[in-house]
Amino acid sequence: MITLEVNGTKAEVDVPADTPLLWVLREELGLTGTKFGCGMALCGACTVHLDGQAVRACVLPVSEAAGRSIRTIEGLGGQGVPGAASALHPVQQAWIDENVPQCGYCQIGQIMSATALLASCPKPTDEDIDAAMSANICRCGTYQRIRKAIHRAADLMSREPAAGTVAARGGKP
Repeated sequence: MITLEVNGTKAEVDVPADTPLLWVLREELGLTGTKFGCGMALCGACTVHLDGQAVRACVLPVSEAAGRSIRTIEGLGGQGVPGAASALHPVQQAWIDENVPQCGYCQIGQIMSATALLASCPKPTDEDIDAAMSANICRCGTYQRIRKAIHRAADLMSREPAAGTVAARGGKP
C-alpha cells in the first residue's frame, strides 16, 4: 500500500510502486481532471503540483509522491478539498475572463503550471511567463491569451488579502 496526500486528503492505493501518478489519480482515485497527453513529459497536459512544484504526472512513479502533498486541478481554489471554500482560484477566473480555452484539452496543465509560477513569482514578466510555460503545449495556439490571463491572475492575486491579515479574518483580530 502506498499512502498519498491528494488535495488535502489521505488516500491509500494498492498499486505497483512504478505506476505513473497520472494513472493512480485517474484510475484509482477518480480524479480525471488531469489529462494524458504524450506520456513522455513533453506536452504538460498531465501537470499537477507536488509539494507546490509543477510536475508531469505521466512519468512520475507514484512511489516518489508518497508522503508528499499532491494538488490536482480538482483541489485548486478549494474544489474537492474538505473544509475549503468552493471558489475558483484566481488563475481559473482569469482563464474564464480572458476566454483562454479553445479546445481546452491542455488547459488543465496550463492552469497548474501557471499557478505554480505565480506562487513563486507573483509579478511575472512576459519573459518569466514564457520561460515557465514553454514546456506546456497548446495545439490551438492560445499562448497570447494564456500570457494575458496569467498577468490578470497576478493582478487578482495581488488584490487578495493575505490569509493572516485582519481583513482576511473579517476585521476580527
